[in-house]
Amino acid sequence: MRVLVVGAGIGGMSAGIALDQHGIDVELIDIDPLWRVYGAGITIAGATLRAFSELGVYEDLRTHGYVGQGIRVCSVAGEPLWDVPTPMPAAAGVAGCGGIMRPVLHQILSSRILDAGIGVRLGTSVVGLRQDPGAVEVGFSDGSTGRYDLVVGADGIYSRTRRQIFPTAPEPEYTGQSVWRILTDRPGHVDRRHYFLGGPAKVGFTPVSATQMYLFVAERTPQEFREPGELYETFVDLLSGYGGIVADIRAKVTPETEIVFRPLETFHLPAPWHSGRVVLIGDAAHPTTPQLASGAGIAVEDALVLAAELASHGAVPPALNAFLRRREERCRYVVDSSIEIGRLEQEGAPPEQQTAIVERALAKLAEPI
Repeated sequence: MRVLVVGAGIGGMSAGIALDQHGIDVELIDIDPLWRVYGAGITIAGATLRAFSELGVYEDLRTHGYVGQGIRVCSVAGEPLWDVPTPMPAAAGVAGCGGIMRPVLHQILSSRILDAGIGVRLGTSVVGLRQDPGAVEVGFSDGSTGRYDLVVGADGIYSRTRRQIFPTAPEPEYTGQSVWRILTDRPGHVDRRHYFLGGPAKVGFTPVSATQMYLFVAERTPQEFREPGELYETFVDLLSGYGGIVADIRAKVTPETEIVFRPLETFHLPAPWHSGRVVLIGDAAHPTTPQLASGAGIAVEDALVLAAELASHGAVPPALNAFLRRREERCRYVVDSSIEIGRLEQEGAPPEQQTAIVERALAKLAEPI
């Protein structure tokens, strides 16, 4: 069996590693000639840590990132209110939550890809797909062609693969909420994730290493994009009125601070997520907002399940059907729960109502995949 993975981000690299572990011949391509990664830190839920453990990189994450337990909910003034548990079964052998810098995670996964000898072609995209009953003929942007048993679209929320196989699929839609992120120092007493609820925006932070954490602000705004010159003043203004650690961080923000601003978008792609021998995984199939810190996790789970079903069935059509049966309900649950939490955040719902959904969802995601 020969598989092409389109997109070499978290989901695509995970698919490459998982397929290779099952002895399946796999090749990756990515449109970026420099194989870059964007963004600050990434929060990792317990179920995601379990998926990374199955992939074989949990110890790397624990060494170079942060793993721990629980989410501390605080008032706007910074006073601790209660802790949300992040339970994982003891048999999973992982912590309940974690965080890591995106470039560090990219380095961990890309090193595994290269060490395994998996082929990666950069600066390359798919310009044509032609299927027959036995394979997919792929035309590449460099003029070359290839024949594969399966093509996996792991090319993100704006997936070209999705447009190629489902030209009438829904387009991403803005949720009305945007997220700001900065990287900052991690005080020695910070041992877990924090939420600061009850104010005009949702503020929080996640440790990403022994010395660093990233702070985020989820803002309700009709404006999808910000001009670069707006970022500093607007970000500092959003943090005004927050006390405790948030106030300390706000005092250190300067016009030179790197601020990452991202409008949140999502959509529902009706099943199936495959057409013939081309299948979508991760954000290409089920993009979600970050409220449950599980977008990367369900992409990694997709990769693990797809590889396992291909190895089990030995043929593409039944493997894809089995893949969808195992993944659709769980991924839909993550997307719907994340959107609901975001809606409550925008409405200014009581903190107890917001965190109740988080707690219920994390317990659900701790169940086996």
